Amino acid sequence: MTVNELAEKAGLKPVLVPDGDREVCGAYCGDLLSWVMGRAQSDNVWITIMSNLNVIAVASLSDVSCVLLAEGVELSEDAKKAAEEKDINILVSEKSTYELAVLLGSLI
Repeated sequence: MTVNELAEKAGLKPVLVPDGDREVCGAYCGDLLSWVMGRAQSDNVWITIMSNLNVIAVASLSDVSCVLLAEGVELSEDAKKAAEEKDINILVSEKSTYELAVLLGSLI
């Protein structure tokens, strides 16, 4: 499944999707950035409520397929600019982290 397909099937709002054809393999939920860096795997969807510039750096280092902001969190402007520069896919949902994890578990 690709990021674009996931967004469509799960009803996720695209914020920035420069690489919508990127494959999605699994998901990781976490808000402690150092923990995510050591545990998220390449091509995971990273579900978080964090939306600052450091999220983009961690997403890039972890090589996740996209960042999924839960609970309607909005990406800061500096983070959005960095995501554009690094081609990081960003999606958002009003659902909680738990609801998103359950939903993604049924789709991926």
